[in-house]
Amino acid sequence: MSFLLIENEEIGLSCGQIKNCLYESIRNKKLSKVLLVPPDITRLNSGAGLITSFYYELLEGVHVDILPALGTHVPMTREQQIAFFGEKIPAEQFLVHDWRGGVTKIGEVPAAFVADVSGGLIKEAMDVEVSNYLLDSSYDLILSIGQVVPHEVVGMANYTKNIVVGCGGSRFINLSHMLGAVCGMEQIMGRDYSPVRRVFDYAEEHFISKLPVEYVLTVTVTEGENTDIIGLYIGKERDGFNHAVELSRKHNLIWMDKPIEKCVVWLDEREFHSTWLGNKAIYRTRMAMADGGHLIILAPGVKTFGEDPEIDRLIRKYGYIGRDKILELCKTETDLQGNLSAAAHLIHGSIDGRFKVMYATEHLSKEEVECVGFNYMPYQEAISKYNPKKLKTGYNIVPDESNIFFIENPALGLWASKES
Repeated sequence: MSFLLIENEEIGLSCGQIKNCLYESIRNKKLSKVLLVPPDITRLNSGAGLITSFYYELLEGVHVDILPALGTHVPMTREQQIAFFGEKIPAEQFLVHDWRGGVTKIGEVPAAFVADVSGGLIKEAMDVEVSNYLLDSSYDLILSIGQVVPHEVVGMANYTKNIVVGCGGSRFINLSHMLGAVCGMEQIMGRDYSPVRRVFDYAEEHFISKLPVEYVLTVTVTEGENTDIIGLYIGKERDGFNHAVELSRKHNLIWMDKPIEKCVVWLDEREFHSTWLGNKAIYRTRMAMADGGHLIILAPGVKTFGEDPEIDRLIRKYGYIGRDKILELCKTETDLQGNLSAAAHLIHGSIDGRFKVMYATEHLSKEEVECVGFNYMPYQEAISKYNPKKLKTGYNIVPDESNIFFIENPALGLWASKES
């Protein structure tokens, strides 16, 4: 076997088992400088914070830097660093990924390959850009840490995605997101060899594999406040990812016997502060929602639409107006053409008339929410009816209403109807 693997589907892995596996992954390596690449706090339930802190402890005497794989997200605050990784890692060990200016092109996925995997929907070559920190030859080892879980752009998150998107550049992020959008989320989510994943695999085989990158992948399950790591896979080859995909599909892909008429989704304010992030409530439920159904998003921490001012402006300008309209606008509007990841996000967040979406927020006004195409409910009014502290995951009886289906964290899985 070319990778380390430990699994426990029944009760999860203990901290001792996890730490022992991490130790084995570095025991025979001569290391003086290591770069850890975990996700940011938007992957709060990934187990990556714990693993990063364990590696930092195990690598005593080695210079360790930490580069959160932000992608297009805002940099982590010190408060978020402590909440996710603990207090033992000093602030000065954290680096910040700059997806617009701090990257270098290391290769290109040919246009013919992109056209082939997309069925001719996209015919452009894709520049593979990665953070300059990843190209620093003083690092003996780069450990990419993250969770394998169904994902709206690539099908199953993590593995090479953490490098080429999480630590990637604007051109690759833009085109890969648009590739996923034009191919359609329903044909991608929860699947491994999606068109986007095949592009990532090309980048891995031809370019990323030449870097000293090894992957540390988790599969997790969460119940209430408790998250258990049920699978841990460490190695350079794709084999570990394959095993993680199989386990994640088993535990994180939830099949519904019938479509959901009314769904309430809670967005933890520590994790979700924009619709760019919070729309996972839409992505991860759309295959389970009934036509004409109603999705209510409890979003106490959502303060903006985009993760940076320009993307926020584009979301406010165009709104979630539907796949076909956004694709038409991409032919004429230069600001969308220059920010295809934003255009892709607008497609992903559009429900094309299938069901209703209501955002319950404290920080965005009724006018702002309705301007981008969603319905609005004051947050306090929403939680007086749908109190997330009293609801359990699954179907709940709510006074004066029929059954509602409650999801405590949409980032942890993918819900789909057997009838879809």
